[in-house]
Amino acid sequence: MITTEQREKLRGWFAGRLPDDLFEELVEVTVDREEITVIGRIPEPRLAADAPTAEREAAVRGRIEEFRERTREARIAVARDAEHRFRRKVSWGVECGGERTLFTHIAAPVMTRLRQPERQVLDTLIAGGVARSRSDALAWCVRLVQRHTDDWLAELRNSLEHVQRVRAQGPDTEPEDTPADGE
Repeated sequence: MITTEQREKLRGWFAGRLPDDLFEELVEVTVDREEITVIGRIPEPRLAADAPTAEREAAVRGRIEEFRERTREARIAVARDAEHRFRRKVSWGVECGGERTLFTHIAAPVMTRLRQPERQVLDTLIAGGVARSRSDALAWCVRLVQRHTDDWLAELRNSLEHVQRVRAQGPDTEPEDTPADGE
């Protein structure tokens, strides 16, 4: 968990480091322990106002693929600098025509211990065809909770940031070297 100030500095670093013509706008920079995800907006393809939906969707997908190939070297150069500086992998994504696409990004393994009733929930999702494995089922559950509790999670994150700020204002937690008696 990083503070709002650290997140702002990270976003500022990317805004300053990215080539000016890479994105129309830097939409989002998110970070966790393993990964930084950078998402920018790219221009929509120019189409007739009455273009059919299928044509519009195909044009947006084509624009995203073209952007990904054309900007690969520039994005890799920025990612190398960021990975060295921030000690996290960098992933990329774009928004175009109302569609958000993430390029290669990491899926970090998470270990957990579940009791039988919790495992039965996962197994039910597998049996119902919602997930292929317990891992997929657990990820589905996390996405569902995330979707329905965004406000609560945002409030919790703000509270954690406040705790970090208060801790940072306190005395150092490192014990000072105290001289032995007689020194």
